[in-house]
Amino acid sequence: MTTEQQLRQLEARVDDLLRISARLRQENQSLHEREAKLVEERAQLLKKNDVARNKVEAIISRLKSLEQES
Repeated sequence: MTTEQQLRQLEARVDDLLRISARLRQENQSLHEREAKLVEERAQLLKKNDVARNKVEAIISRLKSLEQES
């Protein structure tokens, strides 16, 4: 294999690696964005869960107080 062929082969490999790197960079960015959205969604769900739990606890308290009045 001549030096010129080796250089072409090396150039082709570098080009492949650059394409792979660009694709992985984009995929990584996409995954970071998705993670941020999921973290936000989780926070919202935890907040809704807390609100629902507080409402249920308030209902239980009211029911217990009504039960004690009877």
